Amino acid sequence: MGTTDLHGNLFNWDYYRDREFDDFAHNDVGLAKISTLVSRVRADVGRHRTLLLDAGDTIQGTPLAYYYARVEPITRTRVHPMAAAMNAIGYTAAAVGNHEFNYGLPVLRMFERQLDFPLLAANALDASTGLPAFQPYVVKTVWRTGGPPLRVGVLGLTNPGIAVWDRAHVEGVMTFPGLVEQALHWVPEIRRKADLVVVVAHSGADLSSSLGDQVPFPENCAELVAETVPGIDAVLVGHAHVEIPERFVVNKVTGRRVLLTEPLFWGKRLSLMEFDLRHDGRWELEGSRSSVLSTATAEEDPRIVRLLRHDHEKVVSYVNARIGTCVAPMSAERARFEDTPALRFINHVQALEIAKSTSLPVLSLCAPFNRAAAIPGGEVSVRDVAGLYIFDNTLVGVRLTGAQLRDFLEESARYFARVSGRGPFTAAEVSADVPDYNFDIAYGLTAPLTYTIDIAEPEGSRITRLAYDGEPVADADEFAVAVNNYRHAGGGDFPHIASAPVLHDRQQEIRQLLIDWVRAAGVLDPAGFTGTDWRLVAGGDPVIVSTNE
Repeated sequence: MGTTDLHGNLFNWDYYRDREFDDFAHNDVGLAKISTLVSRVRADVGRHRTLLLDAGDTIQGTPLAYYYARVEPITRTRVHPMAAAMNAIGYTAAAVGNHEFNYGLPVLRMFERQLDFPLLAANALDASTGLPAFQPYVVKTVWRTGGPPLRVGVLGLTNPGIAVWDRAHVEGVMTFPGLVEQALHWVPEIRRKADLVVVVAHSGADLSSSLGDQVPFPENCAELVAETVPGIDAVLVGHAHVEIPERFVVNKVTGRRVLLTEPLFWGKRLSLMEFDLRHDGRWELEGSRSSVLSTATAEEDPRIVRLLRHDHEKVVSYVNARIGTCVAPMSAERARFEDTPALRFINHVQALEIAKSTSLPVLSLCAPFNRAAAIPGGEVSVRDVAGLYIFDNTLVGVRLTGAQLRDFLEESARYFARVSGRGPFTAAEVSADVPDYNFDIAYGLTAPLTYTIDIAEPEGSRITRLAYDGEPVADADEFAVAVNNYRHAGGGDFPHIASAPVLHDRQQEIRQLLIDWVRAAGVLDPAGFTGTDWRLVAGGDPVIVSTNE
């Protein structure tokens, strides 16, 4: 059995909305529900015939994960709720995900020590010795009643993008070579010890990368590993946040089929891999198959609820604490298609902080991370503000020229598909295959930055009327620009930003800056954030995007 990308989801709870989790597909989330599905499978086939694996990204992604990393950090005596739950459920092993590094190595190592099972990462190496920084693999014996024991080898692989995304935490400490290269090294050793070899890879199945040429290895390549490396029987896939109930690829060396599966994310699904084996002097794999089980049909395991209710309730109290008021509601629902106060607020706070470190004109860039985010009129809580910024990014200030700023915004404008006419269009019709977090919107602090995005034009020629304080931005103009550490590290492969001179980098978490600003100001007034006016046009005419998605 396998899970992946749990991202701090313990219970079926939406901390940002203060209610049970629900989405458009009516999925449920959380380890408490996963536990019920696992127990059912073990009851059906016998616990001694099962293994339970995870493909990484466990301790980041919800206010619960943030709380036990930053507000009340885990210690030798304060166990992370995700560790406690996974121990209670009885995991066999887990791969290290890239988001495990977001809170720094001390938090990750403490989490690792709290687990009753190994964290695996064969391609995370100690920078000084070249040796594995984590256990690369584990071999477990599965006892079959009345027959010889079956040995299952589990190889863990993580994402080489960690070297870029979490450079501040790992540079000079760890290196992250490619998944294929390390699997070629380790699988033969595991094969000598094991009858069945399963790879747990925090890397998407389909070959792709958002890293450009920043690292020489692809971000997503689980299928390539299965095709290239002989001796692998199955791969539990993670990182891509997609559902793959069952996929087979043929290994190009042996001609044998390799099973792949990915169980969606947040504990919405449990992958079930089944292997038919025959013993004739040695174990031989005769067939394999996989499926995914939905947690929407499962109750939360009362054992997990009893064990961790108190930890959950602490977080609920924290996120519901009142920190100020808002003059009028601010929603991020339309932030992808039009200028909104919600995104201006984020950019305003980021820019204020960068202004403390420079005399240059200050601009800020941020993306519409959470379409469902909204700050209500009236009382404002931690969760209202945190919902606008759901990632644990830190703030960086860099120097860009006007020409570089234009190039950056052209890259951001790739978010949109090319259209003709004013519309109205649906969101799907104007959106290209680019994630929301790779669409950055620009803002000026002491004077407005204005521009249009003409999506009737081809990529690279879409930014028009780019002006600062009413004057066209010249190529030689210089600005201090606020960005998050993901973007500065090269996330999204935007031009210039990773190599730009750094003016400000104090490892300040952007979400906490927003919360602290509201606490200090007391009142949020959407009318006070006036540093931008960007517009979506087609051939100069405003584009109409339907609100009915």
